[in-house]
Amino acid sequence: MDATAQETDNCKVGVKLDGRKGLWCSVTLNISKAKDNKGRMSTSKFKKICVFCGSSLGKKKSYQDATIDLGKELVMKNIDFVYGGGNIGLMGLISQTLFDGGRHVLGVIPNALMNKEITGVTIGEVKPVENMHQRIVEMNLHADAFIAMSEGYGTLEELFEVITWAQLDIHSKPVGLLNINGYYNSLLSFIDQAIEEGFIKPSAHYIVVSASNAKELIEKLEDYYPCHEEVVLKLNWNSMQLGHSQNNVIST
Repeated sequence: MDATAQETDNCKVGVKLDGRKGLWCSVTLNISKAKDNKGRMSTSKFKKICVFCGSSLGKKKSYQDATIDLGKELVMKNIDFVYGGGNIGLMGLISQTLFDGGRHVLGVIPNALMNKEITGVTIGEVKPVENMHQRIVEMNLHADAFIAMSEGYGTLEELFEVITWAQLDIHSKPVGLLNINGYYNSLLSFIDQAIEEGFIKPSAHYIVVSASNAKELIEKLEDYYPCHEEVVLKLNWNSMQLGHSQNNVIST
């Protein structure tokens, strides 16, 4: 489709879900089109994406390379960035990539972690919160989609919280795994096993998408549309019920 920079079109997209019953959904997507700094056409329906990552770099350089590639892909698609607020490890790599690329960077970090995960000059806008739960709530309020990178317990906690919220229909935002070096293969197998054993409904299989590179993952997130086999409890939790934090912001 031909378009000029910042043009918006409506596109009807059919999405086949990964669930065993082969559900299909159709949805009208509002896709914002823009050109990158080399004049190439780039499209995204997302304004901001939250990336779950941590303060470690990992032992393999491929994790660092994939982190930078994801940052560059978000820059090319004119997507702003929400993350956990640190400037070390993979958090520091991707936030600096987005910031250097001219995108807005919002870091949300508990007060108790500021001295541990922030060293020297902060990157972009930093919003302190009281605790870990308020961190994920705040990130959810600002993001249109979520991506989990290769990391440890903290990232898994954030990942499963937004998956659970999607299952409860608290939000309908897509959740993706950047599966570098097959890092999340065991987790994906666990989800399949939980479905097989009857602990996760097949209709909830669609909640998580995965890919081994940033470009493919964002394409899958773009194609995502939430569908349910049955009517689920729609929990309309406002910011107070979720524990929304006070507006404390540090900008650089």
